[in-house]
Amino acid sequence: MTSTDRIARLRISLEEIEPEIWRRVEVPLTVHLKGVHDVIQAAMGWEDYHLFEFRVGRKIYGIPDPAWDFDRKVMNARSVRLAALAARGIDRLEYVYDLGDNWRHAVTIEAVEPAAPAQFHPRFVDGARRCPPEDVGGVIGYDEFLEAVRKPRHPEHRRMLEWYGGPYDPDDIDLALIRRRIGMLANRRTAGQAAYAKSRRKG
Repeated sequence: MTSTDRIARLRISLEEIEPEIWRRVEVPLTVHLKGVHDVIQAAMGWEDYHLFEFRVGRKIYGIPDPAWDFDRKVMNARSVRLAALAARGIDRLEYVYDLGDNWRHAVTIEAVEPAAPAQFHPRFVDGARRCPPEDVGGVIGYDEFLEAVRKPRHPEHRRMLEWYGGPYDPDDIDLALIRRRIGMLANRRTAGQAAYAKSRRKG
């Protein structure tokens, strides 16, 4: 069985927040880390406004940017695939989104399994709780935001709701939105595979 026949089951947990905000997804083992980034964004509910990076041991993978990299080396996230990491026995990555707010996620490879023949991937499996709003100010800012939106008499209550754009329920994961976003990634991958197969037949 080759890596093209297998999937990795990933568990993603947003660190430093309780109760835990987490997701479980299945992705093709052949996906590169930029593809894992896309899946995390869709599953967590982030909007992909900011830079990201994966930390694997002493190596950093992301989108190299001289304005942020300074004296450290950032490797292209498209340069390594999950299959290569799993083959080296690596089962835990750190994913950081928004290098200002510094949202750190623990990404665990829970299992590598055969892909179900009729199943499209990536696929959302389960999870809990809504991710924080973009640009809320990191963990501290999120705590302050929650306190304000939960207390109608809080002096910042109205302003925070207006800033967010409506009510905010941290316990509402919004499964329909997540499945729709993950489904769009799966459809894009399936269309790409079909186009590639068609070009091979023509060749």
